[in-house]
Amino acid sequence: MKKLTLLCVLALAACDVAPQSTGAPSGQRAVQPAKAPGVPTSGNIAQFNAVVASVEPVAEQECRARTTNLNCDFRIVVDDRPGQPANAFQTVDQQGRPILAFNLALIAEVRNRDELAFVMGHEAAHHISGHLERQRNNAMAGAVLLGGLASITGAGQGAIQNATDLGAGLGARTYSKDYELEADALGTVITKRAGYDPVRGAAFFTQIADPGDRFLGTHPPNAKRIETVRRVNDSL
Repeated sequence: MKKLTLLCVLALAACDVAPQSTGAPSGQRAVQPAKAPGVPTSGNIAQFNAVVASVEPVAEQECRARTTNLNCDFRIVVDDRPGQPANAFQTVDQQGRPILAFNLALIAEVRNRDELAFVMGHEAAHHISGHLERQRNNAMAGAVLLGGLASITGAGQGAIQNATDLGAGLGARTYSKDYELEADALGTVITKRAGYDPVRGAAFFTQIADPGDRFLGTHPPNAKRIETVRRVNDSL
């Protein structure tokens, strides 16, 4: 296993906003500054680093065990753009190396190591399961289908482009809910094997808006995701 690469941006070193004494006179209670929303404390950063160190090797091990000819050398990075809503995502660089990215708001908002480990395992699972490539292929197929239909009906170039864009969007959403549940299931395995509680980790879903079961929605209902985690966890 290659040495873990962690991009700790310089801004993180200055994000310690733990309460400090205001120098109030004796007998009076000092007013403690509140934690800035979306800004990690030094404790959040220490928690993040600890989870990375324990989850990444397990994710790499699962990746190598379940795939062939897939780059399993995960690189975990921090998106330090301010003012972003809590988010984590998986992508690959130009060399095909898998990237797991977490922004400052998510690092600040997770309530414990189990939640952070589950999110990390979930994102790693997307790569291991090949979801990015499968989604890209679905988008391409949708674009070709609707674009082709518009073309054979004699539509103009603008209408063909609109149909192509619509087809790509519909294609990308075709199996997105299934992909999320697959990532939840494998993420449960990774989380537990890394020494964390995936059921407690999946409680992170209770902090985000429930997408319900919308037509063409990209994420399944939170209750279904938690049910998946419980079922897989009980089987391990």
